[in-house]
Amino acid sequence: MDESTHPELSTPSLFHLAIHVTDLEQARRFYGDVLGCREGRSTDSWVDFDFFGHQLSLHLGEPIRTTRTGRVGEHLVPMPHFGLVLLLPQWQALARRLEKAGIEFVLRPQVRFEGQPGEQWTMFFCDPSGNPLEVKGFASAEGIYAH
Repeated sequence: MDESTHPELSTPSLFHLAIHVTDLEQARRFYGDVLGCREGRSTDSWVDFDFFGHQLSLHLGEPIRTTRTGRVGEHLVPMPHFGLVLLLPQWQALARRLEKAGIEFVLRPQVRFEGQPGEQWTMFFCDPSGNPLEVKGFASAEGIYAH
């Protein structure tokens, strides 16, 4: 199979993630108002968001228990976690937005692997239900998978 015989393969794929939250209205405020995600369809037990171009489905329920067991450099980060990768200007704008909203960071915005291939800016924070998110920022798309 290739793109010439299957043109649908040339369209970028969207990622779908479904997680539990304890309160849909809190989740709406956080993902909609704080993160700026557009709300999609919903019922009385779930709501979809356009999470930076991907589909995030938030269902009422008990979130997965996380622990700070992921070692990255000198830091232990929450596992499991999810998040996204942005180019640096968008990452910086989101970091300012989160700071202005008073979001408590698990790992404050900072650079890691400085001066190395894959240099990245990162921040960790949790949604109101305790689901940990990581947002990475790269100076260019080439840095995302750099060796």
